[in-house]
Amino acid sequence: MISKAFQNIVTQMADVFPKKFGIVDSHGLALANNGGEPTGDIIENLVYAAANNDKLLFKDGYTVRSMSNKPYAEYVVYVEGTDEVSKYCCNSIVVAANNVRHYYDEKYDKNNFMQNIIFDNLLSFDLHQKARELHVDIDIPRAVFYIKVLDEGEVGIYDVLRNMFPDKERDFVINIDTKNLVLIKELKEVENSQKLEETAQAIVDTVNAETMLTVCVGLSTVAYNIDQINNAYKEAQIALEVGKVFDEEKYILNYDNLGIGRLIYQLPIKLCELFLQEVFKKGDISTLDDETILTINKFFENDLNVSETSRQLFVHRNTLVYRLEKIYKLTGLDLRKFDQAIVFKVAMMVHKYLESNSMKI
Repeated sequence: MISKAFQNIVTQMADVFPKKFGIVDSHGLALANNGGEPTGDIIENLVYAAANNDKLLFKDGYTVRSMSNKPYAEYVVYVEGTDEVSKYCCNSIVVAANNVRHYYDEKYDKNNFMQNIIFDNLLSFDLHQKARELHVDIDIPRAVFYIKVLDEGEVGIYDVLRNMFPDKERDFVINIDTKNLVLIKELKEVENSQKLEETAQAIVDTVNAETMLTVCVGLSTVAYNIDQINNAYKEAQIALEVGKVFDEEKYILNYDNLGIGRLIYQLPIKLCELFLQEVFKKGDISTLDDETILTINKFFENDLNVSETSRQLFVHRNTLVYRLEKIYKLTGLDLRKFDQAIVFKVAMMVHKYLESNSMKI
């Protein structure tokens, strides 16, 4: 439908500018022109030149400009010639076509509709009415995947995700910024957490293989209808945020499996600070050195087993006991006692949460 709107613009402009010009999509498919379409090779060169640039360019005797390069150059305008008239014509078409596209996106684009849902820009009544207009199923299960790029780099992953999930009628890829994307995936049936985690793992592996970038994925629970998508989006955000505080080594962070981290994340900062002051009356947890922290973590990993912990740390049993005694003197908590070990474990997590509190998504 948008090609007809573009063709209408081109037809009207043809009466004003004595040039041959047109609009193509990112794959080089001609959407509108006033005759004299360039050859396939030239169009490919024009699209490639404009792909990562939103400025006016000259290529192969044509003036070319992308209508927008965010998240990618979806449409490109070309005008034959490189003179002042060609430049003015190209800029005029870009402005006019962008206005039409914004109207089209607002009225007909399902991806834009889903973006408005996750950003909470629609009232419930408007949401249902708009869904019916766009023929979007209201009562169908969906899951939200929040994808965050961890590495520095210019390579975008939007195209990778779009190629993985090509059905634009059912799976929606939303580009928030260069580091954060959201996938709203329609499910054929209600899938369990394991199935959803397999999809998330496929995203991590494919992005890394094709772009050499590392991403982590926050995974929501299943949204059973369109009204629950906004909440699912928030779940995926929370999963990513909480998981990266308490499970730094994980790249798949499931809202269904946040454990005690979920509770700590919801506690007020002041309450967390009071808890630490109560637990560590003899000294601050930050006074513990790296070797002591490593010993504590390994001791917890081995279920408070002194013999197995000393073996894995390659230290004598008496050395480990000495370290545990040192921790007791510093903190007043004996980690060999189950109830005190639990308190210490929770306190470590609370301390970690407070340290990372300013590092939000």
